[in-house]
Amino acid sequence: MDVERSCKKLGIELIEGEYDYESWLKAVRGLEKEPEKGARCEVCFDKRFLTSAQKALELGEDKITTTLLVSPLKSQEQLKRVGDDFHAKHGVEFIAVDYRSGGGTQDQSRVTKEEQLYRQDYCGCIYGLTMQREQQDKLMDEMFSPISGQTLPASIEERLALYSSRNRLEDEGKAYKIIRQKFLNYRQFSVKLISGKKDIIAAHALIYSTLPRKRAQGRIEFELNDVHYCNREEVKFVTLAYFNTFFSTEYKNMQELIFNPPTVEKELTLREHISGNNYDLSPIIIVEEIPTTKLTLHIDAKTYEDTREKLIAYLTH
Repeated sequence: MDVERSCKKLGIELIEGEYDYESWLKAVRGLEKEPEKGARCEVCFDKRFLTSAQKALELGEDKITTTLLVSPLKSQEQLKRVGDDFHAKHGVEFIAVDYRSGGGTQDQSRVTKEEQLYRQDYCGCIYGLTMQREQQDKLMDEMFSPISGQTLPASIEERLALYSSRNRLEDEGKAYKIIRQKFLNYRQFSVKLISGKKDIIAAHALIYSTLPRKRAQGRIEFELNDVHYCNREEVKFVTLAYFNTFFSTEYKNMQELIFNPPTVEKELTLREHISGNNYDLSPIIIVEEIPTTKLTLHIDAKTYEDTREKLIAYLTH
């Protein structure tokens, strides 16, 4: 999306190649554990050079280059070596310009901020991303989305919506800023509620529901203002009817709620209403009816420090 925007601003024709992921996976098989700037990158360069060279020759051109030259995650020497070898074999010259020296990296940062460009902090390769996120002790949340279709904080879906809104503001001639903010992110992998020994109860856990050991057992101890409190791990239960009343919704059963929940922002309003503060991480569980048996609750979820982008539109005078 941002490449399209940049090309439009610069008056450059954009020709988009095929996204041939399966072929790339086969080409780098056996090199999955290679570090950044290792042998896997060279195989990737070869594939990109070949595709670009074929298009160049088709257009009557005999020179190509790459934006990878500006990336601090890539070796310019490695790129130039692969490009020169390719030139010798195929006759299409690789133009390697050092855009990073002589203050070039600082200039990139300046232009990025001035033009408010999207700046990805990894090269895009799934294996490089995996290793980078492991080193950062961060979740690789770029690679999955919830089956509910809910747009999660700092997700690909949220980012796409933000930059789509940015493009609309530009088309309308409105001023804006994209800022970054630090926050506590959350991803929920699974929730299971068991009554007695084996009866599974359909349940939905509000965002930021966590358990220290992913599992808790207990019973409902008391009820206050239609919120039912468990005697373990600060777990709270409310009914689907309570949920519908709070949001003025008409969910008929838990399956409807599980696969089509309200927005994250709405869920957070309910969490604050029930818990009374913005920092609560205790499980809040929605069920059709409050169970009276011994309960076993499983929640596999992760909270982690993260950053997200925020779009601010403002008036100019």
